[in-house]
Amino acid sequence: MTNLTDAITASLARIHAAAPGLQPEVAIVLGSGWDGIADLVADPVDLAYAELPAFPALGVAGHAGTLRLGRIKTAPGAAPGRAVALLRGRKHAYESGDPAGMKGAIRTLAALGVQVLVLTNAAGSLDPAMPPGSLMLISDHLNIVQRTPLHGEPGNDRFVDMGAAYSAALRAQALAAAQASGIALPEGVYAWVLGPQFETPAEIRMLQRLGAQAVGMSTVPETILARHAGLGVLGLSMLTNMGAGLSAETLSHAHTLHTAQATADTAARLLAAVLPRLAV
Repeated sequence: MTNLTDAITASLARIHAAAPGLQPEVAIVLGSGWDGIADLVADPVDLAYAELPAFPALGVAGHAGTLRLGRIKTAPGAAPGRAVALLRGRKHAYESGDPAGMKGAIRTLAALGVQVLVLTNAAGSLDPAMPPGSLMLISDHLNIVQRTPLHGEPGNDRFVDMGAAYSAALRAQALAAAQASGIALPEGVYAWVLGPQFETPAEIRMLQRLGAQAVGMSTVPETILARHAGLGVLGLSMLTNMGAGLSAETLSHAHTLHTAQATADTAARLLAAVLPRLAV
């Protein structure tokens, strides 16, 4: 592909050929522990990221690297409902230092007609009231890295207003769905750090004092890209560990995946409840 525009055009053509007539209004980027919702897609169409020139190659355990298209069921055996696009994995900035790894994928979604992007992740908790296994609704974020996926963008559109990065209306809809389903969903601020190393206890204390309730290595670049593309954003974190110094546990990616797996059923139930309520 000669440039990103050509890559997006080719990716759209492949998606339309694989799922003709399907018009997803909502897309979900599935982080570690959130993939269970994929089992509720009726008659799924799967495309490997390798088949889509605008999509990234992935290099992290727990991320499948496929795009699943179809209609979501609110429960096993239920009738198919809303058309969705599920991105089963993301490119992280810590893999190359480049925060723009998801640019082509998100712009393809926007060109496809998606209006709402749901971003999910696994994160560390900075709040004892949100222990491992909790789910958190992202109300705002801290771009601790102070990097952007918009470097090199021309014109005034690159000056994106982030005053309402996470839509208040979408958050209210998600909270109502969680309450109706009996799922606790406290709100909090998510701090983005580059990684791949975990934070030090001193860094965790700093983030707490800055007002963060969770910390992770993703999501913020995609939020910036989505807002630049005009998409509404809903952010959800699965808290898989306490931040360094807040417990005696030793942090590792394997530990993250283990805790995420244990919380996966609740995460899938939350997404199944939230998706029908999202107004686009």
